[in-house]
Amino acid sequence: MTRAAGRVGGPIRPALDGLVPYEPGKPVETVQRELGLERVVKLASNEGPFGPFPEAIEAIHRALPEANRYPDGGCYRLREALAERHDVRFEEVVVAAGADAVIGYACQALLDPGDEIVTPWPSFPSYVIDPLKLAAVPVRVDLADGRVDVDALLAGVTERTKIAFLPTVNNPTGPALTAGELEQFVDEVPDGVVTVVDEAYFEYVDDPAFPDAIASAVRGGRPVLALRTFSKIYGLAGLRIGYGVGPADVIAAIRKVQRAFDVTTPAQEAALASLDAPAELARRRAVNLEAMAALEAVLRDRGFEPIGPAAGNFQFVDVDEDAAALNDALLRRGVIVRPMGSFGAPTALRITAGTPDEIAFLAEQLAAVAVR
Repeated sequence: MTRAAGRVGGPIRPALDGLVPYEPGKPVETVQRELGLERVVKLASNEGPFGPFPEAIEAIHRALPEANRYPDGGCYRLREALAERHDVRFEEVVVAAGADAVIGYACQALLDPGDEIVTPWPSFPSYVIDPLKLAAVPVRVDLADGRVDVDALLAGVTERTKIAFLPTVNNPTGPALTAGELEQFVDEVPDGVVTVVDEAYFEYVDDPAFPDAIASAVRGGRPVLALRTFSKIYGLAGLRIGYGVGPADVIAAIRKVQRAFDVTTPAQEAALASLDAPAELARRRAVNLEAMAALEAVLRDRGFEPIGPAAGNFQFVDVDEDAAALNDALLRRGVIVRPMGSFGAPTALRITAGTPDEIAFLAEQLAAVAVR
């Protein structure tokens, strides 16, 4: 007998009605299988084009024989190393399965139903999705020509605001915040609001004037939670590890809601091994600058106008009403890029800076499908 599909009803929380979950880009293998393609290039998820640092690969191999054991649930060695690196206290550091996980835990720790968060928009979807899961209210503040508008973001704060999200490099558009804008926001945001400063792309910028929320705000005792990740330039996206640095009471609250053992041993060991490789970090930063320039040139050659200057490892282009069609055309030719509908920009695409060969392949496929 076939049982008819039904609805459970009551136990499912009303806050989840209409919630659209985060939609990751398609894996290469899925596109190859579905479309019968031999070559597929993924430029969709802002991953670095390189794998883990050599030191991290060695650390992963050393950790694997002990995979029958649960990981260090407190990430003590890594938290100690990060505390020393950033000149903060151990109690001011939390490590989780990606900076995205820290966002979710911060929302659980700080938000009650009906509370508000304020975020630039379009921006990283988790700034909106995670509060919605908790029946909190996202207040979206429009960008100004692709940049975070600090004055408008401050104006969006109300007496119900508990969290303000402030990315130093806005994903998906790319422009960076200035140190002055970060200082202005932290100085002017009302008491009772925790500012979550997302610094996922921090290591891509080699400029002493670039904002550093840990140094300028957290160490000064401001109510700021700064996020960093090992997913991007460090090449550990598949291991899921990132961290937050902030006030001890906020970190303690996050630890109360954090899942047990959510950071694997290979991830912890790889992150530790990645901290002391400045030469490789500098090499990858330089390669990314070249890739970003090459990607921008390809896009401009096809008549697109990327928003700039872009400070991370991706370019954002508004393609008018053709975003879905262009995305589908590129996909069928083996190039995975990211349509921006879920980020709040339905007419745009975001394209990651890959290797020279991947960018050349993108140029070939754009030339075949994009006529402007």
